[in-house]
Amino acid sequence: MRHKHGMIEVVCGSMFSGKTEELIRRLVRATIARQKVQVFKPAIDIRYAEREVASHTGSTFDAIPIQNAAEILDKVDADTTVVGLDEAQFFDSEIVNVAQALSDRGARVIVAGLDMDFRGEPFGSMPVFLAKAETVLKLRAICMVCGEDASRTQRLVDGRPARYDEPIVVVGASEMYEARCRVHHEVPR
Repeated sequence: MRHKHGMIEVVCGSMFSGKTEELIRRLVRATIARQKVQVFKPAIDIRYAEREVASHTGSTFDAIPIQNAAEILDKVDADTTVVGLDEAQFFDSEIVNVAQALSDRGARVIVAGLDMDFRGEPFGSMPVFLAKAETVLKLRAICMVCGEDASRTQRLVDGRPARYDEPIVVVGASEMYEARCRVHHEVPR
């Protein structure tokens, strides 16, 4: 089944907010609707599986790991109507042009990623996706300090908040990151 018009959908939020879970939910629905689905993920994300996107709760969906965004155009089948992109903040800046090219040729492109890095600043190409997408869903997690809604990702190093000058990209899960609200998010300078 083909779409009449392509589009870009964004699912964003902090770590542990359910972004990949929502991406997988949308991909499963597209599969049920007999749409051809392909999913791509950055090759650096091997936390749970090399050839799957995986949520923190254990849901998975087959995915193709790639080194750079331009590879996607070579690997997308001509009859693919839905393209999933997980952890989009880790792709190079060409990912936005790739997503636009796919949507221009009629694909529904579903992008999931962190909208902010551990410092609370816009992350990678996500701000551009937020501006160009037809739809945006921002999810929130639960603050690990107070239990309120959390919109930020706290990186921990040896049990303390990571400093502002530490590397932006460090792939990890609950052993290094927590969801935090605005009040309890800390980034020492």
